[in-house]
Amino acid sequence: MPYTSLRGCAAALILCAALPALAQTPSTKATAKPIAKAAPKAAAKKAPPPPPEPVLNDADEPQLAAAERAYIGDYACEFKEHVHLDKHPKVAGYINVAWKKQVITMKPVLSSTGALRLEDVTGRTLMIQIANKSMLLDTKIGQRLLDDCVHPEQEKLIAAAKAAKIADPEAEAAEQARSGLGITPMAGK
Repeated sequence: MPYTSLRGCAAALILCAALPALAQTPSTKATAKPIAKAAPKAAAKKAPPPPPEPVLNDADEPQLAAAERAYIGDYACEFKEHVHLDKHPKVAGYINVAWKKQVITMKPVLSSTGALRLEDVTGRTLMIQIANKSMLLDTKIGQRLLDDCVHPEQEKLIAAAKAAKIADPEAEAAEQARSGLGITPMAGK
């Protein structure tokens, strides 16, 4: 047993002694090359071609109805981000979502809760539109890309909901009672 550990130590010492010599050899060769040769190769690289457009199936009636419910236009999002929705120029029933330098083709789907889901045809992203906001999600990593995106139509709905609360304070109290624990703090204790 001591012989094998001695052999291992000897191998480690030999390797440690050889490493500095091995590390110096490539660096002297790398400095001998002229720098001018590396620049043309980098400039000669071309950008990869854009991915092919996905094949879009003809939209059925529920998809066409869902596409009509999507708010088309500009959305102002949190952190001064913006997203733009537009109808697909070639195939009816699909929505293009433009964010940063990408355009994502999405299929609108109405959910059972009344929210509008815009599902990326490639399966990467999802945009959800509810009454008071919209959000863009990356489904592969499970993370929000954009949140609190508001279209002018959603701003109108938010303003109408605020006006309704102001006009009927009893409805607001009833809502708080439904969502609370039913415990009312006592004043003066």
